[in-house]
Amino acid sequence: MTTVLPHSLSYPTPPRLDLVEDLGGHLVADPYRWLEDPEDQRTIDWSAAQDAVADSWLSTLPGRQALRERLHGLRQAGSVGVPVWRQGRAFFVRRDPGREHPAVWLRTAAGAERVVVDPAELDPSGRTTLDGWSPSRDGRLLAYQVSVGGTEQSVLFVLDVDSGEVVDGPIDRCRYSPVGWLPDGAEFYYVRQLPAERIPAGEELFHRRVWRHRVGADPRTDVVVHGDGLDPTYYFGLTVSENGRWLIVDGRRGTTRHDAVWIADLDSPEFRLREVLADSAGAQCTAWVAADDRLYLVTTLDAPRGRLCVTSPQRPGPAHWRELIAEEPGSVLDEVRLLPGGPAENRHLVALRTRHAVSELHLHDAATGEHTGAVPLPGTGTVHGISVVDTGTDAHRGTVWFGWTDFATPTCVHAFTLGDPATRLWAPSPGTVSASAVQVDHEEYTSADGTVVRMFVVSKQGRPDQPRPTLITGYGGFAISRHPGYHSSASAWVRAGGIWVVVSLRGGGEEGEQWHQAGMRERKQNVFDDFHAAAEHLIRTGWTTPDQLAIMGGSNGGLLVGAALTQRPELYRAVVCSAPLLDMVRYERFLLGRLWAHEYGSAAVPEELAWLLGYSPYHRVESDVEYPAVLFTVFEADSRVDPCHARKMCAALQHATSADPVKRPVLLRRETEVGHAARSVSRDVDLAVDELGFLANAVGLDLAAEPAGAARSRGNDE
Repeated sequence: MTTVLPHSLSYPTPPRLDLVEDLGGHLVADPYRWLEDPEDQRTIDWSAAQDAVADSWLSTLPGRQALRERLHGLRQAGSVGVPVWRQGRAFFVRRDPGREHPAVWLRTAAGAERVVVDPAELDPSGRTTLDGWSPSRDGRLLAYQVSVGGTEQSVLFVLDVDSGEVVDGPIDRCRYSPVGWLPDGAEFYYVRQLPAERIPAGEELFHRRVWRHRVGADPRTDVVVHGDGLDPTYYFGLTVSENGRWLIVDGRRGTTRHDAVWIADLDSPEFRLREVLADSAGAQCTAWVAADDRLYLVTTLDAPRGRLCVTSPQRPGPAHWRELIAEEPGSVLDEVRLLPGGPAENRHLVALRTRHAVSELHLHDAATGEHTGAVPLPGTGTVHGISVVDTGTDAHRGTVWFGWTDFATPTCVHAFTLGDPATRLWAPSPGTVSASAVQVDHEEYTSADGTVVRMFVVSKQGRPDQPRPTLITGYGGFAISRHPGYHSSASAWVRAGGIWVVVSLRGGGEEGEQWHQAGMRERKQNVFDDFHAAAEHLIRTGWTTPDQLAIMGGSNGGLLVGAALTQRPELYRAVVCSAPLLDMVRYERFLLGRLWAHEYGSAAVPEELAWLLGYSPYHRVESDVEYPAVLFTVFEADSRVDPCHARKMCAALQHATSADPVKRPVLLRRETEVGHAARSVSRDVDLAVDELGFLANAVGLDLAAEPAGAARSRGNDE
């Protein structure tokens, strides 16, 4: 039965402040400043009223139950990750069908499998997420981190793998903490924030240090080994070499792409971290000491698309680096692993590259760097991580494992062994889904300044005879790339006859660091121009029309679609804007915002404020414009992007738009006890039902229609 949408829709009428500030000669209005304060009674009342408006609309969208069932079905494949090998044991994450979260599993040398850590057993409410995990070098212990309610404030525990007993923890303040085990499993290095009483007001999300911890000891006795005296916004990573001799620490200020790297010889009687690379070099660098006792470095120093260098750990500075795998003009070097099998002169390196956002795996001679071949991949898609065995695992020494997905194939794990003609499926997705065949067109188009940009266009049968409802998504920031991959929302959209488009925008990392820099700071408008040009290309070539065009983005992608709807409101019919940045004048004042000034520019600098005002969506809202239908989705426990951005923008659009609110509503959907990152499958499906249902209703796509020709297939969600 068709559900009838409301015949009318009334928005709350909040007060508009007559607030105009002179910021470096720019007169900047901010009529909804009060919505920044979640404790203000006006904000509480306004939010409750918005909840009622959104629920009255979203709950009556047609086909909701059928869409929910379809999305749940598309997630029944579950998920599986690449193995981490320890003394013949393989640790990996897997989410079985019907489970809300992934769990850490163990496969023994004999092939038996069992769960080691399951967030659902720790917290049946589904509010607890697994944030990280690391097995000890001997495979007896597992350090894991969990957080509750979307806060990402991780707490670390250590588990005895065989007995299941928690032998250490809780250790709090471990958000984004890597763990580097020493060989005997008695100690590890990790990253932890300073105690609250030692952190200045306004800097509560910063001040991390590298510590050394003995398992079972009071963490108050842990020793700080690095971080004192450095910028409080530093984030640290670390690794310990397999033989336990070398500690490598990397760090960067916030989200800059300028890495600093240090190395310490743990066999030396005096602990000292020596500099490998200074962040003043302006390069990224991932460094590790491999089983052949050489220091490897994947770096963009003098190579924006990445190269591999090697040196002795005793002579770690750039002056001593020897280039082993050179930068390649048409691809980006992402990751390298040393295959431990065979004599030293016959060892191979496995290099993961992406070419226009499509993954490739290549083999190189470890001594000379010479290219010796390619690993055959299942198709045009994405490799999610590569792994090899440790020196304590006797079997599989010439094998590399890699996670695999594409737009039609849920994530699985393949293995390739030197000398074999093909890869083999090591771990299929745990469940099955009813999948439909799709066609993927990798199209090129020209942006406003003549730059060639690429996008993936996913459909049932290629370019249709007549325009179809189309959804475009992208990111375009922080060098984050968008790759081909199975996504339950995309699958639901395409199988209903829609077109799903993923654009490789400047600002991302799809074409290397120069591509990223071409879409940041004073060049941020390039990102939005690329997005508009993608829409125009799809319209011009017959894929869709403006009235059938939906766009969706989250976080920095929320800024993307916020800018798109304010710059070209006539080009888009409907928008989902999730956890967005929208007030670019005041974004640095909230949560992690101050870390992003390197990417966007700072409002405290007059020249940079001018850049920001040029596209800040909240400040570009104009009265009497027929804006698209817009759904803002926000998460009250978000510890990265403050929900106040969406609150202010929603109020501004509701006040300004000349569109019929029934035909083009502006809604705000809120969730509590969930944050910016991982969430349970059920909550993710509920969100997708509202987002896809909202867009489909606007562009005329029947998501509840039964697809023809669906086939049973193994699979998993994103």
